[in-house]
Amino acid sequence: MGVKGFVEGGIASIIAGCSTHPLDLLKVRMQLQGETQVPNPAVQTLRPALAFPTNAAPTAVHAPPPPPPRVGLVTVGVRIVQQEGVAALFSGVSATILRQTLYSTTRMGLYDILKKKWTDPATGNMPLMSKIGAGLVAGGIGAAVGNPADVAMVRMQADGRLPPAQRRNYKSVLDAITRMSKQEGITSLWRGSSLTVNRAMLVTASQLASYDQIKETILQKGLMKDGLGTHVASSFSAGFVAAVASNPVDVIKTRVMNMKVEPGAAPPYTGALDCALKTVRAEGPMALYKGFIPTISRQGPFTIVLFVTLEQVRKLLKDF
Repeated sequence: MGVKGFVEGGIASIIAGCSTHPLDLLKVRMQLQGETQVPNPAVQTLRPALAFPTNAAPTAVHAPPPPPPRVGLVTVGVRIVQQEGVAALFSGVSATILRQTLYSTTRMGLYDILKKKWTDPATGNMPLMSKIGAGLVAGGIGAAVGNPADVAMVRMQADGRLPPAQRRNYKSVLDAITRMSKQEGITSLWRGSSLTVNRAMLVTASQLASYDQIKETILQKGLMKDGLGTHVASSFSAGFVAAVASNPVDVIKTRVMNMKVEPGAAPPYTGALDCALKTVRAEGPMALYKGFIPTISRQGPFTIVLFVTLEQVRKLLKDF
């Protein structure tokens, strides 16, 4: 019975991940907007308050370039197609498949096991807090398993925004993981893992728990019958809840995973907290909700496809 939950969740997750991959790519690109504007304390950018004339040659004081205007979801998508081609919208799709195979299969299967174990046999119901607890546990373990694929996916999706000379040009997810291991060490595959785990715990707890809770409420109150309409309404609501809860952690995770560390040079961020502080100082608190529109635009369809597919797969496999 436990293995069946992993299979059902894995199939539904891979289908949902592949079908919404372009929206996930747009989300990553928008989250990285303005990242290069993080101030560098080593560079003098302010004019001295008081200066005395000397015979020495004047020293030029360079003001920082103005930040590029932030653009929306449609504009980002059009630019990618114009500059990189339509195929660029599916950059990193191999990493998405591996990530869903490792991360989502694990979290969906574990959640199913915990749900069966913690459901009250007398009433057939599971308290909301138990659902949230199951989601936290399942999400955390799934994220730890799938972090290497997550790092590779973020890098492959973000590669096109770099100048040609700085691009990593990974050929596939296996090429990305192999090169990262050789060039940056095996630990680079778990870069940002604390963020990945935290985000996955938030997403899984909010997404799976809210889907089950909303679906149960709809059925108990007789608002709709157990069918496609109920599944779509419950899954879209769950996607919105998950997007609101996870977006700030997702922004920081994307930036930490995407940072390029040169040999012998200090990394742009020393950790998640440092990244969060630099982001807020340079771009304001709302920078933590960068990419929210593509996040909800992706999270909504992803969650709908995920749960609608899951319900259909369960019907097909109910006799196994």
